[in-house]
Amino acid sequence: MKILLTGAHGQLGSELQATCPAGITLIATDRDTLDITDPQQVINALEQHRPDVVINGAAYTAVDKAETDSANAYLINHAAAHVFAAQAALFDYYLLQISTDFVFDGLQSTPYLPNAIAKPLGVYGASKLAGEQAVQSACPSAAIVRTSWLYSAYGNNFVKTMLRLMRERDALGVVADQVGTPTWTGTLAATLWSFVAQKPQGILHCADNGVASWYDFTVAIQEEALALGLLDKAIPIKPLRTDEYPTPARRPAFSVMDRRATETLLGYTLPHWRTSLRQMLTQLKQQNVTA
Repeated sequence: MKILLTGAHGQLGSELQATCPAGITLIATDRDTLDITDPQQVINALEQHRPDVVINGAAYTAVDKAETDSANAYLINHAAAHVFAAQAALFDYYLLQISTDFVFDGLQSTPYLPNAIAKPLGVYGASKLAGEQAVQSACPSAAIVRTSWLYSAYGNNFVKTMLRLMRERDALGVVADQVGTPTWTGTLAATLWSFVAQKPQGILHCADNGVASWYDFTVAIQEEALALGLLDKAIPIKPLRTDEYPTPARRPAFSVMDRRATETLLGYTLPHWRTSLRQMLTQLKQQNVTA
């Protein structure tokens, strides 16, 4: 099987390359080898490689910057996704499009089902939703996989930033009234490899189990890192309200997603986020990576 992957140097792309099963030829592309905002480059790559599957993991993920850079956010998250979806029938490949919990407004208090009404609060979420809609319209056989609060041993992310700040500062303040589910790329990658084999259609949710605020997540990062010896001292962590930490883009207050349909397809329960966090930090320690 031949798979074309976009976003190769991102967190997910790096995890997919590290966990690629035997028997799969993975053509990993990034912005230097494939400009997905150029439709002709995409078509040329598809003609050259003739993949069986395309995993579109590339995305504009700068949530705050997107508020003033909407053209580029839509170009990458919407227009490029539409090109891959529109070419799927012509080149006969299965498309996996990665999306986000930020398509929701966070106003409900129970986990969002895949068919829940999406009402994004900012440009990032709106551009990802536009990409979802383009894929659904042009390629109904595709799967759109939403995930949330992604982190990994690769690249820059919340966990590695918190580890660095815990080493540099005497105290931290972290938002405690935004609730979601931290998700390790290891969980998402394993799910995507399963979907490559099963080829489900429609919208699916993949996130680790459990719920947490950013504050809860940070407290757990410190506790697990101390236990593993990644930190040599504990610092006070103060819970903040969202209005005490203003950002250009609004975030959903509650973005927990219902992942039962995904677990039915997988045949197992996705891990709890704290278990996954421990695995990721253990991986960091083994790789002797400093955040």
